Amino acid sequence: MALTRLGAAVGAAMSFLGITIPATLLLSSVLVLLVVRAVRRGEFDDMEGPAQRHVFDDDRCPERPDDL
Repeated sequence: MALTRLGAAVGAAMSFLGITIPATLLLSSVLVLLVVRAVRRGEFDDMEGPAQRHVFDDDRCPERPDDL
């Protein structure tokens, strides 16, 4: 009797793995394809430029100190 319960538990675990492993492989391959597409489009080319753009954006010099 205990052996049949164990067999049912193993069968349920294998059924669960049979669903989750292909789903995980599919999801991870989609994510890898999205990262490759983003790299090819140049999404990661300049990571520091937007962070420093606010420093170099203003070309005019204030005439009075209270214009800062």
